[in-house]
Amino acid sequence: MADYKIKDLEILTGIKAHTIRIWEKRYGLVSPERTDTHIRTYCDKELGILLNVALLNKSGIKISKIATMSPSQISKKVLELNTNSSIDGSTEKLILALLELDEYLFKETLQKLIDKQGLEKTFSDSLIPFLDRIGVMWLAKTINTTQEHFISNLIRQKVISEIDKLPLPQSKDAPIMLFLPEHEWHELGLLFYQYILRNKGIPTIYIGQSLPYDSLIECIEQVNPKALVTSLLTSVDEKFITSYFKQLKKESKGLPIYGGGYQINMHIEILKNEVIEIKEVSDIHTKIK
Repeated sequence: MADYKIKDLEILTGIKAHTIRIWEKRYGLVSPERTDTHIRTYCDKELGILLNVALLNKSGIKISKIATMSPSQISKKVLELNTNSSIDGSTEKLILALLELDEYLFKETLQKLIDKQGLEKTFSDSLIPFLDRIGVMWLAKTINTTQEHFISNLIRQKVISEIDKLPLPQSKDAPIMLFLPEHEWHELGLLFYQYILRNKGIPTIYIGQSLPYDSLIECIEQVNPKALVTSLLTSVDEKFITSYFKQLKKESKGLPIYGGGYQINMHIEILKNEVIEIKEVSDIHTKIK
């Protein structure tokens, strides 16, 4: 069972810590344990309660009314909200799907977002904040590998499905090559870059995860791309990342290298002569031609 601090709940539910304390004291919605130093700790069940309460409250139901409802009544009311597209409770639903390994809820919520606003806006406005929130859960050690793989693979499947719907670019320009360095397996960002480039009609060649350096150089020589695109999330030594991209810039004969992800963003000052940073979704549109 996971243990959350009240600050974790604030980030995960979007409910201010002060409000959670008031709801706890006035309505008894949650009953946290307390450490020897009197710090509140909350469990998965209480996180689920607060996520459901946040959904109902967003729908216009007063907290005083919610507090009189039984758990089964709350669950029933939340299920009714799933068919109400006017209620924006997507992040709460995505987190509930993660906690409960609920594929149906996750896919239904994600598809409604994509139908309403398209994959690109869904990724930037909904999935990135969602992934940021579950990053908090990782730091708090409150989700396990099964849950992380479950959600990551569902998102991956959906992005690949959306890519497959796009027509192959007809341009005769040299392609842009997308790859992840060896030992880097987090490809959701790279797949999203692929989607945006393909959607713009730009030819691409997607090499994917954990590509050995020698194989990357061989592929560059064979394909002769006009640019390289990569992403790096896994923690690496500063000396390694500097050496890697300096060598790649040299051996690719000066090809533009575009890079995103936490490690690129964190080390951009020492990489600025080798890598063109992708920091925002808009950078893919404005920087990569």
